[in-house]
Amino acid sequence: MTASPSADVPPPELNLTDALVQLSFIVQAVLGRLAGDEGLSVTQLRMLAVLDDREIGMRQLAGILELEKSSVTGLVDRAERRGLVQRVAVPGNRRAVHVTVTSAGRAVVHQVREAIDAELGQLAATLSDSRQDAFRRTIESLIHHYATEHAIPL
Repeated sequence: MTASPSADVPPPELNLTDALVQLSFIVQAVLGRLAGDEGLSVTQLRMLAVLDDREIGMRQLAGILELEKSSVTGLVDRAERRGLVQRVAVPGNRRAVHVTVTSAGRAVVHQVREAIDAELGQLAATLSDSRQDAFRRTIESLIHHYATEHAIPL
């Protein structure tokens, strides 16, 4: 018989780096499972989420995803074959192409986002409202700092 975790046993002390890495593992596991339920990779899901509110060029998409342009071309090709994204010509520039999410792609993003909100919301609900707010503000600050330092648009 296996012992179940006890509420009487305090969680192990983690330094900040270990805590952030462990939390990222939890988030990645949730994302991986939910993306897999849709037949997508986490990277494909990230691409759809990026495109959910914008139409951008391949180079900018590659920068946001921190991938080589050739890798993004493959991602877009696969998503386009599934009807999740489409390439759109840029008026006035015959060589330029933007990528935009289709209604089918947007539906996938919203469905997965709702599932992520529900699952991670349950985890966050273990914190008081004030601790959730402080945690959110801290994460926002870290994200803003990273995006600024690496010139990544949010």
